[in-house]
Amino acid sequence: MSERPLVSVVITTKNEERVIEDCLRSIKEQTYPNIEIIVVDNASTDRTKELARKYTEKVYDKGPERSAQRNYGMIEVARGDYVMYVDADMLLSPSLIEGCVKTMGKEEGIVALYIPEIILGKNFFSKVRRFERVFYNGTVIDAARFFFRKKFIEGGGFDVTLCGVEDWDMDKRIKTFGKVLLLSYPENSYTGFVSSFVKERGITRLPKFSCVFHNESEFNLRKYLSKKNYYTKSFHPYIEKWGKDDPDLRKQLGFFYRYIGVFVEKGKWKRIMLHPVLTMGMFFLRVLVGGVFFLEILQSKKRA
Repeated sequence: MSERPLVSVVITTKNEERVIEDCLRSIKEQTYPNIEIIVVDNASTDRTKELARKYTEKVYDKGPERSAQRNYGMIEVARGDYVMYVDADMLLSPSLIEGCVKTMGKEEGIVALYIPEIILGKNFFSKVRRFERVFYNGTVIDAARFFFRKKFIEGGGFDVTLCGVEDWDMDKRIKTFGKVLLLSYPENSYTGFVSSFVKERGITRLPKFSCVFHNESEFNLRKYLSKKNYYTKSFHPYIEKWGKDDPDLRKQLGFFYRYIGVFVEKGKWKRIMLHPVLTMGMFFLRVLVGGVFFLEILQSKKRA
């Protein structure tokens, strides 16, 4: 492998004209020089593809879901030694890809990386979601985002029959090939663009570590629960695939870990103690999501 191996970054899109340029600009401004950008679109009817072509010639059409889009970009199109998938509403901190490449090459047996994620937004529940997301970094609730491409292909890519948990499924399979680490790399190279962008969207202190910023719209409860309801429909086939007694599934879908364990393990309980208001908001959302999950279980039994 060369000293500066090629990294293929795949962005999946569908009517993303509002956010796609910010995402692509953050990739173009990476400190790492050897990157190919691949956009895989799913029949957008807005200016998504037009805007994307300002930053890359590699703009393709594929559907019907993001798993098929990611597989097409990461397996069929990508030529990099490493592949990374990014949502259109994400921005990369400037040294992120440089940090990923250096981390992957520091020891034998590393096949993929979790990448810290920070959710943007100014309203109360956007702050709650940002607070909550930190607890998931590098856990079974998280999912690898940066891969050694040969291992990703060997693992079969994303399961296109799953939607919403396909990243958990891929995460389980990639772990059979080697180590998956949480990226820990210092970020000292914030450009004016990324710096000003995230500050305008609620980040008062720039993080000192490389990460992805999730540029979601300001929190909307109805949309949030609707999205969770859509994803819960894949839980049943996911459970059938791995078995209800699988230790990862018991954490991902079980009450104790999702409501207690992930928030207190490895000293994380200290964050709970320091931020009681955000903690109450977080558990309010957790209860609502649990209710959506419970209703889907009841409905699936009726359908059976």
